[in-house]
Amino acid sequence: MKIGLDIMGGDYAPKAAVLGAIEACKTLTAGQQLVLIGDKEAALAILNENNFSADNFEFVHTTEVIGMGEHPTKAIVQKPNSSIAVGFQMLKEGAIDAFSSAGNTGAMLVGSMFSVKNIPGVTRPAMTTIVPKLKGGLGIILDVGANADCKPDNLLQFGVLGSLLAESVYGIPNPRVALMNIGEEEEKGNLLSLATYPLMKDTKLFNFVGNVEGRDLFNDNNDVIVCDGFTGNVMLKLAESFYVITLKKKLKDEFLDRFNYEQYGGSPILGVNAPVVVGHGISSPEAIKNMVLLSKNMIETNLVDKIKLAFQ
Repeated sequence: MKIGLDIMGGDYAPKAAVLGAIEACKTLTAGQQLVLIGDKEAALAILNENNFSADNFEFVHTTEVIGMGEHPTKAIVQKPNSSIAVGFQMLKEGAIDAFSSAGNTGAMLVGSMFSVKNIPGVTRPAMTTIVPKLKGGLGIILDVGANADCKPDNLLQFGVLGSLLAESVYGIPNPRVALMNIGEEEEKGNLLSLATYPLMKDTKLFNFVGNVEGRDLFNDNNDVIVCDGFTGNVMLKLAESFYVITLKKKLKDEFLDRFNYEQYGGSPILGVNAPVVVGHGISSPEAIKNMVLLSKNMIETNLVDKIKLAFQ
C-alpha cells in the first residue's frame, strides 16, 4: 500500500504536512508506505530538525505549487510539475493507491475528475464531512461544496455514496439516509427537494428515513444527510465555527470539542476511481495525520470497489 501526500498543500506547508506525515508514519504497519510529494529538500530539512529518518518515506520531488487562490483548471494545466498535478498523475498510473492534500480544493476536484475520472454511472462526485452526534458517534453530510447546484438524480446518487462510506469506513450498519429540508413533511421544500423526495422514497439502494431539518443535524435520527453543495457548505462552516467560538470563550465541553476538524482529517471525494481526500487549508500536523489515516482506511475497506459495484 502506498499513500501519496502533497506536502506543499495548505497554509502551513510544508512544515505542517511533514510533521503530520511523521505522526502518521508512526501508526503505519509493514507494507504501508507514505509517499511525500513536493519539495524534497525542504522535507529533508524538517525531518532532520525532528530527528526522524528519511528512510521511513518515499519522495517525489516537484518544483511547482498550486496556490490556494489559483484557478483550478488553469493551474492543473499550466503547472504540470506541481505537487497536486504530479500526485494525480501517480494515482492515475497506479504508482500510489490514494492521494491526499490540504491544498487548493478546486484543483483537487478538477484533478480527480480529469485524471482518475468519475466511476462509470456517477454523474457528479461529492465531498463529505463528519458531524458529531449528541449521544455519541458521528454522522455524514454530503455534498459540502463540490456541487453548488444539483439535480434530483445527483442527490439520489449522493445517498448511495454516503451510505457506502458510512457502512464501509465508519462501520455504521444499514445507515439511515435523510434529505435536508425546511420541514419533515413530504410536501415541503424547494423544487429540488420536492423532486428528490419521491426518488429516495422509492429507492432500494439505501435506507431512506425521510426529510430532516437543520435542527436534526446532531440528532440520532439519521446517519447520512444529503443536500446540495451550497447548503452543505454553509452547514459545514457554521459547525466549524462552534469549535472556534468555544476556544475564544474559553468554554470546555466534550461535545463541542468534537467539532475540532483536526480529528477527522479531511473530506473524501466520493465517486472517482481512486481514494482522494481533501484537507482543510489550515490543517495542523494532527489533521494531516488523520487525513493520511482516512486515506488508508478507504484503501483497506475497498470503498472505491464497493461504489463501482453499486453503480454497475
